[in-house]
Amino acid sequence: MDETNLFECVVTDEYEGYRIDKLISELIDSFSRSYIKKLIDDKKVFCNDKNVKASYVVSENDVIKMEIPPLKVPEIVPQDIPLDIIYEDEDVLVVNKPKNMVVHPAPGHYSDTLVNAVMFHCKNLSGINGVLRPGIVHRIDKDTTGSVIICKNDAAHREIAAQLKEHSIDRIYHAICYGIIKEDEGDIDAPIGRSTSDRKKMAVVSKGGKDAFTHYRVLKRFEQDNMTYIECKLKTGRTHQIRVHMAHIGHPLLGDEVYASGRKSKFKTDGQCLHAKTLCFVHPKTSEYIETDAPLPAYFQHLLDVLK
Repeated sequence: MDETNLFECVVTDEYEGYRIDKLISELIDSFSRSYIKKLIDDKKVFCNDKNVKASYVVSENDVIKMEIPPLKVPEIVPQDIPLDIIYEDEDVLVVNKPKNMVVHPAPGHYSDTLVNAVMFHCKNLSGINGVLRPGIVHRIDKDTTGSVIICKNDAAHREIAAQLKEHSIDRIYHAICYGIIKEDEGDIDAPIGRSTSDRKKMAVVSKGGKDAFTHYRVLKRFEQDNMTYIECKLKTGRTHQIRVHMAHIGHPLLGDEVYASGRKSKFKTDGQCLHAKTLCFVHPKTSEYIETDAPLPAYFQHLLDVLK
């Protein structure tokens, strides 16, 4: 029988004056504020051994305890969702993910994901990342299109994961960003971590972040519409890396509702204009060099046709 986990901490001076729900979300960023509030409402959260409300303001040296019920992992079912397959053999599968599709199930979103579609297509997938992410070695955002590699067995998964860790897999993205980039190419070497002002966002940070490196190259400038078509090559793969880095240098991606600072455009993109176009890796079994190319989605190609 699963046992309830107990989270316990002592409030330090840096968190003096925080609401208790905000404090817990800072310390456990994998929990949403709504889930934390539910635990508080269910009387699973204690301050100095007393139940408190979500609005309770903590003081230094307060002892916080939280009972975390065992997570119930739902059954993930295969779904007959069409896949745009770029490459496939008995070990790996590379698909061209469409817009508005989440890569793997997560709390509150257990269906219509890429994993559901791949499970219908493949009988066997690697199990290293657990039942919610079978076969998944890396991911791209819901509104980012393009190449995702899936592993059909654990041996392939371990080898591809090792290549990702060593940064030996080439991942090349195409994007359209606001503004005219004057340089033909450039490097952005800036660590990325959680934004201190909004925990749902990532940001370039001065301390506590992870190394992040993006090389960009201008493919075409659209002077009349004040936009630039670029290629980005990742050395690292941090969350929202290209989106954060391009916003950091003043050229956020067209359609990015999170990092484009309220910029408006006459063009409809349904999220950031970002496509994982090229994926190059060494085959996990044969050691053959594999290079795959995901064609630009229709909306992206249409943009390039109408931009002046």
